[in-house]
Amino acid sequence: MTYEESLTWLYSTQQFGIKLGLENIRGLLKALGDPHDHLSFLHVAGTNGKGSVCAILDSILRAAGCRTGLYTSPHLIDFRERIRVDGTKIPREAVAGGLEVLRDLAAHWAHSPTFFELATALALRHFAESRCELVVLETGMGGRLDATNAVVPVTSVITPVALDHTRWLGGTLAEIAGEKAGIIKPGVPVVSARQDPEAVAVLTRRAEELASPLSFVDGPAGGWEVALRGIHQRENAAVAVAALGAAGLKISDREVARGLRDISWPGRFQIIEARLVLDGCHNQHAAKQLLVSWKDLFGPEKATIIFGALGDKDYPAMLEILKPISREVFFVPVRSERSTVPEALALACTVPHRIFPSAKDALDASRGKTLVTGSLFLVGEVLELLGFEP
Repeated sequence: MTYEESLTWLYSTQQFGIKLGLENIRGLLKALGDPHDHLSFLHVAGTNGKGSVCAILDSILRAAGCRTGLYTSPHLIDFRERIRVDGTKIPREAVAGGLEVLRDLAAHWAHSPTFFELATALALRHFAESRCELVVLETGMGGRLDATNAVVPVTSVITPVALDHTRWLGGTLAEIAGEKAGIIKPGVPVVSARQDPEAVAVLTRRAEELASPLSFVDGPAGGWEVALRGIHQRENAAVAVAALGAAGLKISDREVARGLRDISWPGRFQIIEARLVLDGCHNQHAAKQLLVSWKDLFGPEKATIIFGALGDKDYPAMLEILKPISREVFFVPVRSERSTVPEALALACTVPHRIFPSAKDALDASRGKTLVTGSLFLVGEVLELLGFEP
């Protein structure tokens, strides 16, 4: 298969939807010779901030001279963003070759692997072939039944737990925390961000059951320059630094400082040409963080908000949280089959608003300070329109 043909095939597997469970990924990895058995992992789960924590971990490790693998999702523009070695996206030929192998392996399976299972297997194969010394692995959804949970890490990391993906993970904070706690392995250290009491109780109980040392990071990193904006990113940095310590890695303060200073993680309160801010917040918890970051940097100034969201998100709550900084809202579709139509979004809005057929049309119509938010898919589309390449 060519690169384009391989991606066409991979995206065709989205028809199988989201299927949580480890049977398929274990079958794929076994057929590949269990590449994950030759790798060491930092495994990161959580509702918000897990991608940022992964980017921070990767940056610090590379500053320390470690050959890293980084697996994150979703991508903003290019599928290859999901799989990186030493910061470099997986080559097109490696995608094509790896997916052809996986397609042939699973051709006659009774239960076809999902998009995420195949992407995870592709990543682990590439990391093993690239001889990565340490892999930073972000869960896709949940943790307990997430495809990434086929590995045993040197440290498990849990970022803030909040209500999201309730259709699959449960309708309460305790239920969702239970799914995130599923990445905890017997005797493996666990580092967690600050959590609500319900989540603390669940994580603590699971760690005790498995005799896994658990520590909570109770505040932002102090004394470091962090390239990512927002107080929540300083907290993410503190979690990452604590996780590296729990893993027993010998990294100097100078290397930590360089890693924190050099992080690149687009679409997270990213400021472009002063008037345009992009932030991929997609749930209530993230919207609250966005509101704090905005007020901290821009004070009482309001924005034209270009907003799109997927259908499983609590967009009425997000819009209400962002109301204090909303001058007007431009609703647009998200480039995803799961997009909510702008007309439905508008019904939940109580500030002046308009509907546009595309993000480009909304951008062309916006004036003054503009915030693009509601979905990482939307942020990726805007970055592509602007000619950025993450």
